[in-house]
Amino acid sequence: MEIKKDLLEKGAILQRDKKTFAIAPHIPGGIILDSNVLRKIADVADKYNAKALKVTSAQRIAIVGIEEAQIDAAWAELDMDKGSAIGLCVRSVKICPATHFCKRAQQDAVTLGLALDERYHGMALPSKFKIGVSGCMNSCSENAIKDLGLMGTPKGYSIFIGGNAGVKPRLADRLMDAVPQEEVIAVVDKIVDYYKKNAKTNERMGMMIERLGFESVKAAILG
Repeated sequence: MEIKKDLLEKGAILQRDKKTFAIAPHIPGGIILDSNVLRKIADVADKYNAKALKVTSAQRIAIVGIEEAQIDAAWAELDMDKGSAIGLCVRSVKICPATHFCKRAQQDAVTLGLALDERYHGMALPSKFKIGVSGCMNSCSENAIKDLGLMGTPKGYSIFIGGNAGVKPRLADRLMDAVPQEEVIAVVDKIVDYYKKNAKTNERMGMMIERLGFESVKAAILG
């Protein structure tokens, strides 16, 4: 009997029943401006007898419980990018409502987060990698427990690295403060490049920092 497993190339995750799969179309920042997108997701779920729709922690809507033979057809009808929910890559860029919507925001985390999503989502890296971008210090995108966290303040962004909420939770280290929005992506490029070159396979950012030492990592990234 064939043992089924996740289908990375199809963006399909095997479910607990070991028979059906979940697929999650990519919704950058969880922002939908055209309600027809929601209708299309619902229509596909209905057509292929999905067991549930699940709003995920990565700000996507997963279609849960479809048969393997239906995966290709479902993706074709969705006509949306696959969410990188599995694999050694940038899994998600979580974005708060920020100055586009939130009265408490101090920085435009939506514009920044969407630019980071376009640049990094799905990028192959030594391990899974999560990014959180918050427009204020309430940190609704949980930047302190992300591999890379960006927190808006009145003076710019504080940048954190090495957080995770996994089996061994770790709070991120503060790398920089008061970084202007227009300079953030250049710093992120340096962080991701350093991680790509120095982390071992399956080694999260925080694990790499523990191995190499934060001050050493900070000095190498900031030059």
